[in-house]
Amino acid sequence: MTDTRWPAVAAEVVAEVVSALSARLQKRLDGAAAKLADRPVVRTGDDWSVRIDDETVLVLHAPGGTVRTAEDVRCGCLLAPGCLHRAAAVTAAPLAAPADEQTPAEEQTPTEAVPDGGVETEEPLTPAEAEAVDRLRRVAADTLAAGISGAGSVQQAELLRTAHQARLLGLHRPAALAATVVTRLRAARAAEPDHRLADLAAAHRELLDATTVFTPRQVRAAARQTYREVGSLRLYGLFAEPVVSATHAGVTVWVVDGDGQLATVSDVTPHADPTEAAQLAGAAAGRPVRLGDATLSHRDLARAGLAVQGATRTDSGRLGAGAKVRAVRAAGAGWDEEPVARLWAEPVPAQVERALAAGRIPHEQRPAGSDLLFLDVTVLGPGTVPGSTAPQLLAECAGSTVALLPAQDHPRLAFAANLAALASAPGLPLRVVGRLERATHPRLRLLAAAPAPGPGPVLTLPPEYRDRINLGLERLQHADLPPDRPETLPPAAAFAPQPPFHLLTRPLEQAVTGGRRALAGRSDRAAVEARRLRSAGLATAAQLLTAVHAAATDQERDVFGRLHTTDHLAFATAWLAAARYQEEVATALCADAWPTGVA
Repeated sequence: MTDTRWPAVAAEVVAEVVSALSARLQKRLDGAAAKLADRPVVRTGDDWSVRIDDETVLVLHAPGGTVRTAEDVRCGCLLAPGCLHRAAAVTAAPLAAPADEQTPAEEQTPTEAVPDGGVETEEPLTPAEAEAVDRLRRVAADTLAAGISGAGSVQQAELLRTAHQARLLGLHRPAALAATVVTRLRAARAAEPDHRLADLAAAHRELLDATTVFTPRQVRAAARQTYREVGSLRLYGLFAEPVVSATHAGVTVWVVDGDGQLATVSDVTPHADPTEAAQLAGAAAGRPVRLGDATLSHRDLARAGLAVQGATRTDSGRLGAGAKVRAVRAAGAGWDEEPVARLWAEPVPAQVERALAAGRIPHEQRPAGSDLLFLDVTVLGPGTVPGSTAPQLLAECAGSTVALLPAQDHPRLAFAANLAALASAPGLPLRVVGRLERATHPRLRLLAAAPAPGPGPVLTLPPEYRDRINLGLERLQHADLPPDRPETLPPAAAFAPQPPFHLLTRPLEQAVTGGRRALAGRSDRAAVEARRLRSAGLATAAQLLTAVHAAATDQERDVFGRLHTTDHLAFATAWLAAARYQEEVATALCADAWPTGVA
């Protein structure tokens, strides 16, 4: 079978193969990987082969779709195993998740479920652990200082090698964050559609955080989540969300129990072709739920219910599917019925406060749904918001104007088309679920919608939808919208002016893009921007901006003007301090943008 897809490669394999290259070949690695990525790949069973020339074939042995050892990458050229071909192959292939993160819930064994109430102890880092953390911090600082263009395959491999050494010592959290940095660096360098500079900056900040200020318990946080026994549950389907990333695709179904606590049932698997990810997510929605004896699809579960005995659940709300779990289909509940309706009864300010607080918690430890908002809104129509000239769907919520955005920007998902359809129905009341988008004006990334209770125009959905639509998986039709829609749009929303906080945010992102050199030697401009920040009442931001520019410039040079030092730790520390401050202020500005009452 011939295609252009590559198997995933374990991080430690990338590090081992690249580090075996000579210095001369390492300089040619990025170009070789780019050329090799475009070659056709032939899969035969567990072997992926690429023809280099008439006499040379490169083979990646990947049982289960993942290359696990360096010996599984074989090349027929005379320079193997120290050849450029092997290193280019592991660089061009997608990065695999760590082995301890890959066991799906469906394969969970009963021994993985533990009684609730376990207590973790805080033990100081051993000398070996402390040394590994320090080494990883320095490599992370080097990666940040290099920027997107400078952090090529060799620098990425060094970060992965150091992270693997930390993982072997049980330092799972920083090791996982290092892999995230590499994944997002690759997306940035390849200009992949799902690359966002803010995400890469956040990955750098979290990695430096983990190696600088995290407690021993936090750096040892297990990559694999523990399933705890929770007994019997009566679950009600809420909505289904497509999961599409550069490496994985599938679906997550959100459910709520009788106490109003959220949980998830997921079917997400690796893929090797991003162009097919949306189609794979749709197929996963139609597959049966692997939970006890339940006989319904994930799409059905989003509108039906489950009665579960012997249930297990992680701290983040993921439901387990161990051998002792029993589940049968049960009746669901509408969004205006209990216990589902209580999600919308929580005041909007309290929901925003909860969602912003969840952003400070590592994703795998975040309570299920803590970043979701459940709102009743009225569609206003298309409009613009500060910082963007592109039309967005605006809605009124609790006296504030909210920008409603697609939950994902993937062109083959239904989000964008559905929001465009809703924009043509001003005055339409909706009950929606979405994720809070942190910004200086209210923004929500929509996941699902339903007709709002009460009078007014009605969103008329097909009977099988049970009065709710999964906006990423299903498409609104013209007939679903109210027949009588006003031809005139409401006036443009007014947004309060915001402080010039971008004067700090922009240099931090410039450092991520261009590295340390992007800020070096710009002290005069930094002084002007610092004065603007002080005049706006942001004295701390001005001080941090000045410190970042000073640290970027403070490098010794030899008599020929060449940089004499390669120690970037002081620069990374200054950047981290500014980035952490920027996070706190951005959170406060977002809270202030929503209705009064957010703490």
